[in-house]
Amino acid sequence: MNTIDQANLQAIQLIAQARVRWVDVLPASEALPVLRSKVLLHAGPPLDRGAMCAAMSSAAEGALVYEGWARDLHHARELLRNGGIQFHSAHDHGALGPMAGIISPSMPVLVLEDGGSGNRSCVTINEGLGKTLRFGANDPTVLERLRWIQRSLAPLLRDTLRAGGPVDITEIMARSVQRGDECHNRNKSATSLLFRRLAPWMLRTEHSKGEIAEALFFIDGNDHFFLNFSMAATKASMDAVHRTRGGSLVSCMAANGVEFGIKVVGSGERWFTAPAQKAEGRYFEGFSAADANPVMGDSYISEAAGLGGVAMAAAPGIVQFIGGSVEEATQGTLEMYRITVAEHPLFKIPSLGFRGTPLGIDVRAVLRFQIRPLINTGIAHREPGVGQIGAGRFRPPMECFQEAAKQMRLT
Repeated sequence: MNTIDQANLQAIQLIAQARVRWVDVLPASEALPVLRSKVLLHAGPPLDRGAMCAAMSSAAEGALVYEGWARDLHHARELLRNGGIQFHSAHDHGALGPMAGIISPSMPVLVLEDGGSGNRSCVTINEGLGKTLRFGANDPTVLERLRWIQRSLAPLLRDTLRAGGPVDITEIMARSVQRGDECHNRNKSATSLLFRRLAPWMLRTEHSKGEIAEALFFIDGNDHFFLNFSMAATKASMDAVHRTRGGSLVSCMAANGVEFGIKVVGSGERWFTAPAQKAEGRYFEGFSAADANPVMGDSYISEAAGLGGVAMAAAPGIVQFIGGSVEEATQGTLEMYRITVAEHPLFKIPSLGFRGTPLGIDVRAVLRFQIRPLINTGIAHREPGVGQIGAGRFRPPMECFQEAAKQMRLT
């Protein structure tokens, strides 16, 4: 066994041993020191403000109004143009967010921790369905929902967690994969399991029945509520492998609407990027691929951790959301075994005889077989303020893997 294979084995062991729990709810500025000045975090690799796509810029403008840094959206655009706001990649600071991934100081974040490595990760609370900041919408209803999350939902979740103790998110993911989820774009079972875990303890808090009912209706009405927990759990486990030296496994994948980027075991925090493309998928009525923004979001780390697109055989129902067929979903997972080095010991697929999901995307195998990872995603409108227009799937650009192999001398 060569040194690269040894490093990969060590990385797989770290991922397999991860047991991630939800341990706190905090203001982002308290959990993430980088946000203690006029800074916003965004999804994907680092990106200059002037290069941002319209959907991400729109989300950033909404965040400035939400924070009270701007009087209105027009004022927010002026602030962004004048360069008074700094931007950082959320992934580079132990955090992440879906789609545009904007995190501002006052936003409450979920704090998750891997008991083995001690790694912590932070993620925003899922906003629900319809027009949302993560998809670039920023009208008054979007901002009011964010304020309700800060004012009412987050304190309730924090007090519920303190009453009932930390929640084992890894266990919920493992159970839900066997119940038809892939924990990226299908989280129906996981959201239900979390709902069952939280509801009794919510009733033991001092919050009013009205506040509790409103929160439970909100969670019950959003099958994607668990997504943010899953994202943070995968990051807490995957970030542990950055301490491994000399490997060839993909430890992170993310996009910012302009570039798609990967990180690799042994490369530290270095990004390998290429232009982002559009996803193929199913569009809401009245929209088409011509309206779509190139892919963006931090949730693609799910696929690096054995979930999402690589595990769609576990979630045949997802094709009703992202398009394609059940047969294609199954064949996609089978193909992913060719470019991964292991099977996840906890995430089991019943329809494949309880095989573990494909785990450990190997840059060398991607290049050898010319097979790129399969990723599923939501689709945002290319114009500001519109929001989500569909969902689909895509494969990241081969150039990312080629550049990683070249820079790290993997070939």
